[in-house]
Amino acid sequence: MKSVEELNRIRERARSAMSVREGTEGARVVVAMGTCGIASGARDVLMAVLDELSNRGLWDVVVTQTGCRGLCEREPMMEVQKPGLPSVTYGDLNPEKARTIVAEHLGQGVVVTQWVITQAARTEPTA
Repeated sequence: MKSVEELNRIRERARSAMSVREGTEGARVVVAMGTCGIASGARDVLMAVLDELSNRGLWDVVVTQTGCRGLCEREPMMEVQKPGLPSVTYGDLNPEKARTIVAEHLGQGVVVTQWVITQAARTEPTA
């Protein structure tokens, strides 16, 4: 650290990273982190989602975790919820697919149909 400006940039990056988990939400990503999901690579998927959101500056997305979703054979899985739109659950993921979903679904509003497991009629995110 060489200047106050550099310190301010570091602080803003840290605040932005925190807002991914705690911020006001425009969308929500829920990664299934039951034992079956973790064994299938859900931690790497979660980290890829967080990294890609940060890289793209998508700070209005809240990322959370949940337990087993009951579809162990489709793990790793994640659900994308955007206000006013159907909730979409993606399965058979890896970090690269997760990054694509962030870029296309969250970044551009385009559902990545080849990895969709379900698309619900729910229009509001759940807690």
